[in-house]
Amino acid sequence: MFDLPTDLPADLGPLSWLIGVWEGTGVIDYEVGGHRFAGEFLHRVSFSHDGGAYLNYAANAWLLEDSAAEGEGEPARTALVSEMGYWRLSRTATDAEAGPGLLPPLEAPVARTADDVEELRNAEGGFDIEASIVHSDGVSELYLGSIKGPRIDLATDAVVRTANAKVYAAATRLYGLVDGHLLWAWDIAALGRELASHASARLARVD
Repeated sequence: MFDLPTDLPADLGPLSWLIGVWEGTGVIDYEVGGHRFAGEFLHRVSFSHDGGAYLNYAANAWLLEDSAAEGEGEPARTALVSEMGYWRLSRTATDAEAGPGLLPPLEAPVARTADDVEELRNAEGGFDIEASIVHSDGVSELYLGSIKGPRIDLATDAVVRTANAKVYAAATRLYGLVDGHLLWAWDIAALGRELASHASARLARVD
């Protein structure tokens, strides 16, 4: 049984079921340029909050190698990309909020309520959301999408990469809470290929 935090800002209500640390395994299957990338990976995802109207996001993944013989312990791991970012409901920032940069608010802060959040519901009965995710390999993504109950759909609105990063053009991500597990699928357009299935995983809450 998972108890939702009682000190959450109202804006995090729709996202609250994500909060915690999730671990599990998934599979990679992506073919491009005559090479097939495939294998099983270990995945750890964390959603946390620090009092702001957003969730902190962090994720790490390790490819599980087949090098360990039966009975000789755990398989070897190869570190894959690490991610960090922020997830929030999509709404216009007000003068009662700080930013951009270190600029303080122009007006006294006003506590938002559940009624304020309800006014953000979209035509499908869910909420529009934004996720900013930075990869350790020099890629940054801005996702736009929606959350409706225990399902999240995201698609990149913008991708920025450093001059030395590998080609990565677009992505979609799907998250769902099924039987107490976090299921997700990640499609990417990378290395010259159009958007295609790339990885999926099933994670259990461990904290």
